[in-house]
Amino acid sequence: MNVKGKVILSMLVVSTVIVVFWEYINSPEGSFLWIYHSKSPELGDSGSQKGWWFPSWFNNGTHSYQEEEDVDRDKEDNEEELLLSDWFSPEKRPEVVTVTEWKAPVVWEGTFNRAILENYYGKQKITVGLTVFAIGRYIEHYLEEFLTSANRHFMVGHKVIFYIMMDDVSRLPLIELGPLRSFKVFEVKPEKRWQDISMMRMKTIGEHIVAHIQYEVDFLFCMDVDQVFQDTFGVETLGQSVAQLQAWWYKADPLDFTYERRKESAAFIPYGLGDFYYHAAIFGGTPIQVLNITQECFKGILQDKKNDIEAEWHDESHLNKYFLLNKPTKILSPEYCWDYHIGLPSDIKTVKVSWQTKEYNLVRNNI
Repeated sequence: MNVKGKVILSMLVVSTVIVVFWEYINSPEGSFLWIYHSKSPELGDSGSQKGWWFPSWFNNGTHSYQEEEDVDRDKEDNEEELLLSDWFSPEKRPEVVTVTEWKAPVVWEGTFNRAILENYYGKQKITVGLTVFAIGRYIEHYLEEFLTSANRHFMVGHKVIFYIMMDDVSRLPLIELGPLRSFKVFEVKPEKRWQDISMMRMKTIGEHIVAHIQYEVDFLFCMDVDQVFQDTFGVETLGQSVAQLQAWWYKADPLDFTYERRKESAAFIPYGLGDFYYHAAIFGGTPIQVLNITQECFKGILQDKKNDIEAEWHDESHLNKYFLLNKPTKILSPEYCWDYHIGLPSDIKTVKVSWQTKEYNLVRNNI
């Protein structure tokens, strides 16, 4: 074959290869890879993307292992996502309300599978925070027993941070905490009236969430100090926004609830509205949700102060107004905050937290 023939043959071969190659990479089956490390086109010159980057003009004809890994990871996350039906069995407590009108679970003893929940949250390696305020005589009367019992029963087996707010940190009781438990103590300004202490905690909690708590925990509970843990307060209580049924009012008619009924107050709830009466002694959720709760409640408190009015039950009245407008995603039964002065009716199977004796004449005088 002469030179001219060889050239023509070579050109035909090259053309054929190019056509086949082009058809192949633009076909659904094409899996040709051109991979190199490059600065991200989305980040520009200011940063580089860690990983492999595929030229955008090969998107239709290349097989992106990075994208496949992302899809697989998303699939795994979806497969691991815990459904309510996986752990919650409302039919096991037919004598009580176990599901709200907005389909949120009301957690009672017997309705949850703790083993499934522990397995799920154990894999998540969660950290749960717990805020508590102890001012004046509340320190010596309640704080040590609260912390000792919380150390024993609150989120056992998971990392916990106790956020203790005190007006005199030198009076912090000496308590040996168990594994995975730590505490942070903060000095807060004392108020002249106990009502102001109760209401100002909303502001203080919100400030601490913004400053550091949101970066330290996955879930956060806020509790009153004058109560004691008696049984496991576990992962069945975790949720986006968690409200606590008030022990004295969980069977009452909504018309009888002690909501704030004066229109002048930001906490006003008219007769005919309202789902449950919630107890401000316990509420929680994710840090961002708790931040929203505290900010909105404090906003209502400030509005009332401006209008020279104070809600009947202070921060609890504002909390009930908040949960009326922003339905909680989970509600805890009265078993999680019980008052033994009521007795022990048959629907209260296991008391998780109980009220301490309210010695108001001792702790609220000269706070």
